[in-house]
Amino acid sequence: MERLVSIIIPCYNQGEYLQECIDSIDRQTYKEYEIIIINDGSTEIATLDFLRKIERDRKDIKLINQNNSGVSSARNKGIENSNGHYILPLDGDDMIAETYIEKCVKVLDENTGIDIVYCIGMCFGFKKGLFVLNDFAVKKMLKENLVFCSAMYRRSDFDQTTGYNCNMIYGYEDWDFWLSMIEIEKNFFRINEVLFYYRIKEISRNSQTSFENKDKRLRMIHQIIENHQELYRKYKIGEKDFDYKYKFSLTLFLTGVYSKTRYVMQKLKLLYLAKF
Repeated sequence: MERLVSIIIPCYNQGEYLQECIDSIDRQTYKEYEIIIINDGSTEIATLDFLRKIERDRKDIKLINQNNSGVSSARNKGIENSNGHYILPLDGDDMIAETYIEKCVKVLDENTGIDIVYCIGMCFGFKKGLFVLNDFAVKKMLKENLVFCSAMYRRSDFDQTTGYNCNMIYGYEDWDFWLSMIEIEKNFFRINEVLFYYRIKEISRNSQTSFENKDKRLRMIHQIIENHQELYRKYKIGEKDFDYKYKFSLTLFLTGVYSKTRYVMQKLKLLYLAKF
């Protein structure tokens, strides 16, 4: 018997993209799923009209309305109201390949020692190209997020955590949540195929924590360290390992060269693994 997958979609003024997201779910080869959309206090007329249409025409989709409380609150609310054995968070402007759910479920069903499954991602929209994330390792994960938000995991594992932390007000809430999974000794696995499509917009929520917005980025890194103090102490990592503004210019230059070289090498590796 196939296990139910709950697809959790927070939505704040994403009406123009939401149909594409839902279409990508409707094309899934794995059919045992439920869709839960959490309207996080949207204000755009077009989004509200679309959500009303969904509520009227798609009885198979559960719509939950809440006051604007942020993506962490929305994801938690959706999961609390879900029935699935497995959870798949999906932002309303992103898409998944038609076999993504099937392949994630297969990995989790067949491997009790694997707890979080993700894949290689592709960017589309304002910028296109491979979504380059470094290979997973716990110590590296403490310094940078290596897993995008749309990875599948067991509901029972979510229940062992405190969920997505609402104090991550400028983003990185998925990174923070994966660290919570690491704290309860959960294991990650990447499917080496492009099965997730991440929309890049000219202005997005994630741009708030980009390198161009260093203050907000450092504030959220500080918050992550506060949220996971024992984990960071264990690996002897602190804020000094993130904040480059106090380093000498030569060190900063060499760090930049190293980062760009590593990025190119990782991109080539992912392209090879994904058979592009």
